[in-house]
Amino acid sequence: MTKGIFITFEGPEGAGKTTIIQMIAEQFDNVLLTREPGGIDIAEQIRKVILDKGNTAMDPRTEALLYAAARRQHLIEKVKPALDEGKLVFCDRFVDSSLAYQGHARGLGIEEVFDINQFAIEHMMPDLTLYFDIEPELGLKRINSHSGREVNRLDLEKIEFHQKVREGYHLLLAQFPKRIIKIDASLPLEEVFQKTICIINERIKNL
Repeated sequence: MTKGIFITFEGPEGAGKTTIIQMIAEQFDNVLLTREPGGIDIAEQIRKVILDKGNTAMDPRTEALLYAAARRQHLIEKVKPALDEGKLVFCDRFVDSSLAYQGHARGLGIEEVFDINQFAIEHMMPDLTLYFDIEPELGLKRINSHSGREVNRLDLEKIEFHQKVREGYHLLLAQFPKRIIKIDASLPLEEVFQKTICIINERIKNL
């Protein structure tokens, strides 16, 4: 049996990656579409704790550990079995989110948070990561104008936090240039979609 392909979608708040991932998933067969934190019952319960707007007292290390715990359960229970079955797995966020948000924006250190997550994922990294890049001001403006999207605890952070998140992603782009590909998320949706599908098809062909 051919091993599956693991592709993750990353980006700051309001980058539109959740919309794109749903559009992309419709173009392929034998696909598992999932998300982090969440995707399975235990991880969805952890998601509620992490993103609850009332949990403003949450310590950054607690936050990082909760994400890693949800990631572990989701990976073992859902992602790995799908890959073992030869499926194409599209995941809305993965370890890079923790590195950008908790590692850089929260100031815990990218390497330190990466070490925490290595215990959780056992060095299982994506075959390809698509990073949807957008100015924080534009991303947050999109969120505020989208009545159907949940507003979570991270959305309420100051603009400086979101600028740090984007900065963290740019550091990861430099650190993992072969795995992470940047896409300009400020472009029209159809253009973003076409660029994304071309990148995925090219990577699949070369794997």
